Amino acid sequence: MAIAATRKGPRLLEREPALDTLRDSLEEARKGHGRLVLVVGEAGVGKSAAVRAFCDESRASAPVLWGGCDPLFTPRPLGPFLDIAEASGGDLQTAVEQGPSEVAAALLRMAGERSATIAVIEDVHWADEATLDVVRLLGRKLGQAPLLLVATYRDDELDRVHPLRVVLGELGTQPHVRRLPIPPLSPEAVAELADAADVDAADLHRLTGGNPFYITEVLASGNAAIPSTVRDAVLARAARLTDDARVLLDAVAIASPRIELWLLETLAGRQVSALEECLTSGMLVERAGAVEFRHELARLAIEESLEPLRRLALHRGALAALAEPLFGEPDVARLAYHAEAAGDETATLHFAPLAAARAASLGAHREAAAQYARTLRVEGGLAPAERADLLHLQSIECYLTDDTGEAIEAGQEELRLRRALAQREEEGAALSWLSEILWCPGRTVDSRQAREDAVAVLEAMPPGSELAKAWMNSWYVPDVERALLLATDVGDRDVALRALCVLGNLRFTDGGRETLEQCIGLAVEEDRFELVGWAYPHAISAAIAARQYGIAATWADAAVDYCSERGLELYRFYALGHKARLQLDLGRWDDAAETASAVLQIRRVSILPRIWGLVVLGLVRARRGDPGPTQLLDEAWELGAPTDELLRMGPAAVAKAEAAWLAGDRDGVVAATEQLFRLALDRSDPRLLGELALWRRRAGIDDDVPSAVEEPYATQLAGDWALAARRWRELGCPYEAALALADAVEEEPLRQALEELQRLGARPAASIVARRLQQGGVRNVPRGPRISTLRNEPQLTVRELDVLPLLAEGLRNAAIADRLFVSPRTVDHHVSAILRKLGAQNRGEAVAEAARLGLLHERQPEDAN
Repeated sequence: MAIAATRKGPRLLEREPALDTLRDSLEEARKGHGRLVLVVGEAGVGKSAAVRAFCDESRASAPVLWGGCDPLFTPRPLGPFLDIAEASGGDLQTAVEQGPSEVAAALLRMAGERSATIAVIEDVHWADEATLDVVRLLGRKLGQAPLLLVATYRDDELDRVHPLRVVLGELGTQPHVRRLPIPPLSPEAVAELADAADVDAADLHRLTGGNPFYITEVLASGNAAIPSTVRDAVLARAARLTDDARVLLDAVAIASPRIELWLLETLAGRQVSALEECLTSGMLVERAGAVEFRHELARLAIEESLEPLRRLALHRGALAALAEPLFGEPDVARLAYHAEAAGDETATLHFAPLAAARAASLGAHREAAAQYARTLRVEGGLAPAERADLLHLQSIECYLTDDTGEAIEAGQEELRLRRALAQREEEGAALSWLSEILWCPGRTVDSRQAREDAVAVLEAMPPGSELAKAWMNSWYVPDVERALLLATDVGDRDVALRALCVLGNLRFTDGGRETLEQCIGLAVEEDRFELVGWAYPHAISAAIAARQYGIAATWADAAVDYCSERGLELYRFYALGHKARLQLDLGRWDDAAETASAVLQIRRVSILPRIWGLVVLGLVRARRGDPGPTQLLDEAWELGAPTDELLRMGPAAVAKAEAAWLAGDRDGVVAATEQLFRLALDRSDPRLLGELALWRRRAGIDDDVPSAVEEPYATQLAGDWALAARRWRELGCPYEAALALADAVEEEPLRQALEELQRLGARPAASIVARRLQQGGVRNVPRGPRISTLRNEPQLTVRELDVLPLLAEGLRNAAIADRLFVSPRTVDHHVSAILRKLGAQNRGEAVAEAARLGLLHERQPEDAN
C-alpha cells in the first residue's frame, strides 16, 4: 500500500454516497449485525478505488482482510482466501485446505474475536465455485457476526448463466445484503479531472463514457490526441517507460493475476531493477509481497501485445520456476495454466488432472471440468483408453454442475472410444451413465434406449457393479432388488446404498423413510458427497409425494446447504424445486414465490426443476389474481409435453386446469386436462387422476373415476367435503382444505372457506366463494383485506405501504424503525420485500416505481392502528 501511495492518481470524485453506505454497514457490523455489500459496476468504473478509500479510512479501527479472484480460465480454488490466509495466518491457513464450509467458519471465528472486521473479495465475477460457495455461506450466516464482507464484481461480464448470478439471486433476498452500484462519472466530474490536461472534456466524456479507468489511462498517456481505444492508451503509457521496465511489464502480464517478487526476479532477470519505475508510473501496484497491474484491462492489453515467441518463453520460465517454488507447495492450477500456454504437453498432462482432482475435492466442479478439458486438448501423449477415462471424469464434473450438454458430449465421445477399443464392460458402463444424464434435459427416449443397450451389453458379461447400476436405473422394484443383491455380493457399497435409496423412495410409507434416513446418514458419515447430493432430492420427492411435509422441509433445507457447500449445482437445483413445491402446498406463498424465482434464475439444462419453478410461481400468481400466470404455465407444459412422462407433464396440466377454473374458463379446464386424464387412467396414477378429476368436477365435467384414487381426493370426489377438509388440514394444506369447504352448500362452511382464502390472499377463489354466498341469499359477506393492500398491483402489505413514504423522505432504516415503533431488523425485512415486489435495485428505484403506481398516498403511517 505504501508503494501504491507514491503515485498521485485522479481524485476520488462522486463516490461519497458509496462511502456512506460502506460506513453505515461497518457501524451495523460493530453492533453485531454483519453485512454483505456487493459493490457492482463495469470494468474500470472505480469499484476498487472506492473500497480502498473506505478501507484506508477504517483501517485504524477495524482490521482489513483483502483477497482477489484470479482472471484465469480455470482460477485457483479459494484463490482470494488463500491470499487472506497468507496475510493473516491462523486457522484460516488450515481451513483453505478443507473446503468452503471450513473457510466460512474460520472467517466468522476470526471476526468474532474483534469488535469489527472488514473482509474484501475483489472481482467475484472471476471466482471459482468454491469461492462462490464461501460467499454464499457467509451471506447467509454473517447477520449475527461483527463482519463486513465487501465483494466487488463487474456486472457487464455476467451472462445469463453465469454462476455468480445464481448466488446474487439467492442473497438478494437476505436483509443484511446490500447492493452498491458504482456509476460512471458525470460530465462535470470528467471536466474536473481533465482540467489540467490539454484535452476537450466533452470529447473525453464521450469517448470514455465516464469510466474512470479509461479516463485515467487516456490522461496518463500524455498524448495531445485522445487514443481511440483503451488498449492504445495502455500501450502508449507503457511506451513511455524504459526498455527494462517494458520487459518487466511483459513478465508481470503473463502471471495472472499477480506475480510474487521471487518469480518476477526469475523471469525478468536484471530488468527487475525497473520495478520501482513501474510502480511509480502507476502501471503496477504492490500487493502483499507480490506485484500486479493496477487494472486488469491494462494487463490484458500488454499480454495481447506480446510477440508470440516472447510469450512462449515467459510461460516456460514461469512453469519451470513454479514447479519448484521457493515457498510452499506447487500450485497445480497455476502450473497447468502455464504448461498449456507454454505448449508443454507433458507438463499439461501431469498438472491439469491434478488440478482437476483438487478442484473437485474442494467443490469447484466447474473448474475441475475445465481442467479435464485442458488435458483433453492435448493432441498427443494420451492413449485412447486414458482419453476415455478422462472424458468420463469430465462428464461427471459437467453433470454435477448441470452442464448437461457438455456432459453428454463427453459421455458420447467416451462411448465411441470404448467401442473402438472393444472394452465391453466399459462400453456398458458408459451407456448406463449416458442413460442417467440424458434423462435430465428430457431426452427420455434416448435415455431409455441407452439403459436397455447397457443392460444388454452387461448381462452378456460376468455380473458386477456396472450391471447393478444399469438394473438400478430402471427404477423397477424387481430390478432394483436385483441390483442391491448384486452390489452387496461384489462389495460395491456405493451402488448398494443407491439401490437402498431407490427402494426407500419407492416404498416411502412402508419403511422407506427410515431406509432413506439411514442411507443419507451413512453417506454423510462416510463422506460420499456425490451420493448424499444425489439421494437428497429423491428423498424430498418421496416425502412430498407422501405429504410428510415436516421431514420434506428438513431434508430440503439440509440438501440446499449441503449441495451449496460442495458445488453440487445439479442436486441443489432439484432440491430448490422441491422446496418451492412444498412451500406452496403448506400455504407459504411468499416463500414459495421467492424460492421458485430463485430456481428460474438458474439457467440450467435439466427441465424438471424448472417445470416446478414455473408451476409454483404460476400458481401463486393465479391464486392471488396477479398478472402473468399463463405464460409461466404454458412454458411448463411445453417443457414437459415432449417427454411423455407424467412426472413432468402432470404438474403443468394440473396447474393450467386450476388457473383456468379460477378464471371461470371451463373450456380451458377441458383443454388442460383431457389428454392427460386419459393418460393417467391408462398408467394408473392415483394422485394425478385425483387432481385432474377434481378440477374437472369443479368445472362441471362428470367423469367415471376409478376407485384407485389417492386420498383426500377420493373422499372429496365422493362428496364428503367435511372429511376431506379435515384431512387436508391434518396434512398441513390450508388452501386445499379451504377449497374442500367451498364445495359445501351450507353457509357456515362457506364462510369458513371464505375467511381462510382471504387470509391466504387467494382473491379469485375467495371471489368465487363470496358469489356463492351472495347467490344463496347471505348478506354482509366479508370483503377481505383492506383496499390499500388489494388495490396495489405489486401486493404490498399495509405495513409495507407504511414504510414507503418514509423511504421517499430519505430516512434510513433506524429512523424508520423509530417512527413506526418497530425494530430496525423488522424494517430491514420490509424494505427488502418492497424492493423485491417493486422489482427495484435500490431505494431510489423503489420510490420512483411506487410513485408511478400511485402507491405513496395509499396509506399514511399516522393512520395505522
